Amino acid sequence: MSEYRRPSLPGAAMFEALADGADPAEATAAGHRIANLLVRGPHDDADAGLVDRVLHLADEEGLGVIAELWSHAAADSVAGALWRLYLLRTWVHAKPDQAAREFAAGKAYAPVHEVLAGVVDPPGPEEVLTLVDTVVSGIVGDDFDVMLDRAAAFAHIVGVGRAQVDSGDPASAARLVDMAIHLRKAATLERAGTLP
Repeated sequence: MSEYRRPSLPGAAMFEALADGADPAEATAAGHRIANLLVRGPHDDADAGLVDRVLHLADEEGLGVIAELWSHAAADSVAGALWRLYLLRTWVHAKPDQAAREFAAGKAYAPVHEVLAGVVDPPGPEEVLTLVDTVVSGIVGDDFDVMLDRAAAFAHIVGVGRAQVDSGDPASAARLVDMAIHLRKAATLERAGTLP
């Protein structure tokens, strides 16, 4: 008879294992664990230590190192939602003028989303950057669902706007609207207490 061994979650050696080319399944599990700790908060001192190391790594190497662990997560998971937030934030920081222009073009077609997104009128690049940073900085806490809804509204408006501007790319506009749908679904699951 074979001996049953209960699987364990990645622990303190997670980062060293990732650097040495860890199994993709281990990297995925680590990404889910980190995402849940960032959103739900640590449960004990070991979790708090891991969160501190993750935040230090993000400060030293950039958030992209951590976010890469979330890149293959299902959209209806905490890790998948964080990946979409990371992509949205990265794009807005790289192209704030384009984001503001597309938001302005889309808000006439999605007025309810505009109110939910919370951008002042008229939205310039700085206002759009402030919105995205405000939304993403609210990750930890009881309002994760609200933050996801706001990010979804922003992505929806920008996607609609991108489809309206002359230089717009319909395929990328559709991807933004799709991102908004995924973020909205994650918000709904979070409110129901079922977002894994």
